[in-house]
Parts: sequence; structure tokens; C-alpha cells
Amino acid sequence: MPTLLSTKRLSTAQKQLILNSGLGFVEYEAIKIDFVDFEAASVENAIITSKNAAKAVIKNNISIAKCFCVGEKTSEVLKNHNYKVAEVQDYGRNLANIVLNSYSDQSFTFFCGNKRRDEIPSVLKENNIAFEEIEVYKTRLNFQHFQQNFDGILFFSPSGVQSFTKENQLKDSVVFCIGTTTASEAKKHTENVIIATKPSIENLIVQAVKYFRN
Repeated sequence: MPTLLSTKRLSTAQKQLILNSGLGFVEYEAIKIDFVDFEAASVENAIITSKNAAKAVIKNNISIAKCFCVGEKTSEVLKNHNYKVAEVQDYGRNLANIVLNSYSDQSFTFFCGNKRRDEIPSVLKENNIAFEEIEVYKTRLNFQHFQQNFDGILFFSPSGVQSFTKENQLKDSVVFCIGTTTASEAKKHTENVIIATKPSIENLIVQAVKYFRN
């Protein structure tokens, strides 16, 4: 029986997608999130690219007129707390292009983590779009060594790949990545990489289940 390792703890419904398929399953948290204190007055346009940044904004009760999001889940978290989402895209570069093409005369506040990617800030700087960056959480790698080899490994971020490969080798595992940036990190260690057709946890699980059940 093939066994999958998830480098993130999954919800009960997500686990059932794997267990109902007859696959073995192991999970752990490859990264840890520490929220940090920050100050922000009321914000006109907020760029929020992760659920963790969304949670930090909600926790601090920041007043925001419009949110610009990466990821449907990020958008959902904000909408569930009555924040107005103006734009949502699957990838940062796509969101940056929308800001550039439709909102370049406005200013933005980018709520992010310490390991945020450069795509959005680079586009804003290059095109003289006003923005400030506020760090609202830190990502820590949570190293763990595994004795067994896994048939498939689910990765959800470049940091997750870095964390796992610090103590383990990918060897013959099939690596399933939630998006292209995570896949780029995984490809430093293996060519055996499959990317989710849509960057969601559910889609990633479906890809893995299909692969091993075919």
C-alpha cells in the first residue's frame, strides 16, 4: 500500500480524501508560524498573500477598505470576517499585474511574513507604485527526521521543502507541489515533481490519490 506524507496537518475532511482511497497517510508540520506584534492605522488597500497574514490582520482588527489576495482560501478567511475583497488571484505575479494594470495610481500596504517572495514588491517598485510592507508573522522551519521512505510527499510551500530536505532525502518519492514556486524549490532535489492543476490543498490531494490509484 503506497503511503503519503503531508508536510502540513490536514483537516478531517482533507484526511478522509486520502484515507478513503486506501492509501497510507502520515502528517506533520514542516513549518511553524509565530505571529508578531505590529501597528497599522486604517488601510485603504491591503495586499494579503497567505492565510497566516489574513489571520494576523483579523486578530489585530485592522480596518481595511479593500483587500487584494493571493489564494481562494485567503480570500475566504477575510470575507468570513466581513472584509471586502477587491481582487483574488492564484499567484502573486498575477495579482501584481492586476495592480499594475488597474490600480497603479493607488497606494498599498503589503501584510506579509519574513519569508515572503519578491514578485509583488519587485513589480510595485519597478513601476513606482506606492506601498509599505508590514511583517506580521515569522516562518520557522521545523526539522524532523523520518526513518521510512514515503511513496508520495505533499508540499505546500518552498519553506516546507527546505524544512523536510534539511533532515531527509526525497530519493524515489513522487513529490506533489501546491504551486509552481513550491515546485521550483522541490526541483533542486528531484525531477519527480507533480504540480497541482489549481493551487488548493484539495486539488493537491486529488492529484496524489489519482496518481497512486491509477
